[in-house]
Amino acid sequence: MNAVDHVVTGRAGGPVVVLSNSLGARWSMWDANLAAWEEHFRVVRYDTRGHGRSAGPAGPYTIDDLADDVIALLDRLGVERAHFVGLSLGGMTGLRLAARNPERMDRLVVLCTGARLEPVQAWTDRAATVRVHGAGAIAEAVVRRWFTQADPLLRKECEEMVGSTAAEGYAACCEAIATMDLRPDLPAITAPTLAIAGADDPATPPYHLEQIVTTVADGRLIVVPGSAHLANAERPDVITPAVTTHLTAG
Repeated sequence: MNAVDHVVTGRAGGPVVVLSNSLGARWSMWDANLAAWEEHFRVVRYDTRGHGRSAGPAGPYTIDDLADDVIALLDRLGVERAHFVGLSLGGMTGLRLAARNPERMDRLVVLCTGARLEPVQAWTDRAATVRVHGAGAIAEAVVRRWFTQADPLLRKECEEMVGSTAAEGYAACCEAIATMDLRPDLPAITAPTLAIAGADDPATPPYHLEQIVTTVADGRLIVVPGSAHLANAERPDVITPAVTTHLTAG
């Protein structure tokens, strides 16, 4: 396991929610949602290994490696159980945790993600490109899939965020996605699960989220219009209150 960089904000003594970022992003990707969640929760944001200020050991990585990092972080913080909200790669990490470590998981939210993303060759090819040319070589193409429409300044900030990701961290996480198949895990997930799809997401179209909610024990799907892959940032008006409602239910 790897000690990931993190920050804790929000309501002291409140229920803990862990936010897990997408491939190529940092914890700042949750800025549009953060203020509302801080009113209700003790919010733990962290950078996935090899992203932001988190160390990136040599790859390849697996989804279990990323899940181990979260368990180690919870242990460091003295947190027995937490809600988990993850987008894309973060959602995959959350699915694995919910199946493998149900005793540590309270409620789960997965956004714009999937249990298996094919073709595998696309991920291994992207990893090879980034190892040779750096993440900047794919930043524009990646961010193009994040938004239906985006303020030019936001798009530029996101391209810089992706482009500044350590090459080995980005590439090794691509390999984690390439080797991942969480479909057998889904029936074992008992945590109440909210799946959120961007209606116009070309990377993980809504059918990926439909597969999750129809297979887990307790799943519900929201398809958000006018949003692509970074749906939480594009439609916080819909997603922020939906997540709050799910995590405060029951």
